[in-house]
Amino acid sequence: MSGAVDLSGFKDSPQPPAATPSGGPAAPAGGLAPIVEVTEANFEAEVLERSMQVPVVVELFAGSMPASAAFSATLDDLASAQGGSWVLAKVDLDVSPRIAQAFQVQVVPAVIAVAAGRPLADFDGGVEQLGQWVDAVLAATEGKLSGPPPVEGSESEPEPEDPRFVAAEDALAEGDLAGAEAGYQAILDAEPTNVQAQAAIRQVRFLARVQTVAPDAVATASAEPTNVEAQLDAADALLYTQQPEEAFGLLVEAIRRYAGDDRTAVRTRLLELFELFDPADAVVVAARRKLASALY
Repeated sequence: MSGAVDLSGFKDSPQPPAATPSGGPAAPAGGLAPIVEVTEANFEAEVLERSMQVPVVVELFAGSMPASAAFSATLDDLASAQGGSWVLAKVDLDVSPRIAQAFQVQVVPAVIAVAAGRPLADFDGGVEQLGQWVDAVLAATEGKLSGPPPVEGSESEPEPEDPRFVAAEDALAEGDLAGAEAGYQAILDAEPTNVQAQAAIRQVRFLARVQTVAPDAVATASAEPTNVEAQLDAADALLYTQQPEEAFGLLVEAIRRYAGDDRTAVRTRLLELFELFDPADAVVVAARRKLASALY
């Protein structure tokens, strides 16, 4: 579902202050309100932006139509009891019909989980399964979002930044790709299994490589389908311009055409590009399936 739904249409809407449903639980001091009423006006702030911190469970209903009171009450109780680890966003489609269109909802009530600005999963079970479904959503997003803001007055202090990463990130911000790579490499020399440094150095090396790609790389690859380097450059150019699906697709098609060393070179590059993403990203998962089909 997440790949087919476009929620960007609400990003230009004016944003009023966040609202808590009448009679609903208030937000803990400095934390998140567990239940919010959402309209087209505050959709971006309360669903898209909020889902960067914690999962947002969107409940879509129509006030003019009978809805399951037990269903809604169970969601309210779950959200209140779990104190801001996720947010319940209640949407009356009589007031905000465009939200139903964005989610491609045909029947209400409907419940959809949103994480990192994208739909993650929809609920299609009975009311007794809601708790298990919410737990599964929390498990799927654990460690992948920034988390709720700290509670005001909390004694917990943020962990100090690693000065080695700060230096490498500063070099990257200044456009010093060689300095950034050297900084991350020094971390890896000391800690070969440092996952953060591994991911960072892959990104830096990609950025350094793409600097040498010609502006007409994609057109050249299309005109010269047997030119292996042209295909690799075109994939880099597409990925750099935020077109991963097209980049992966170009290389998969090249793998179908090539054999021997050429095929190996393209496959190696495709796997390198996959490593720039979360392995669970829908675009990567789909491309891996296409790669398997091309190879076997």
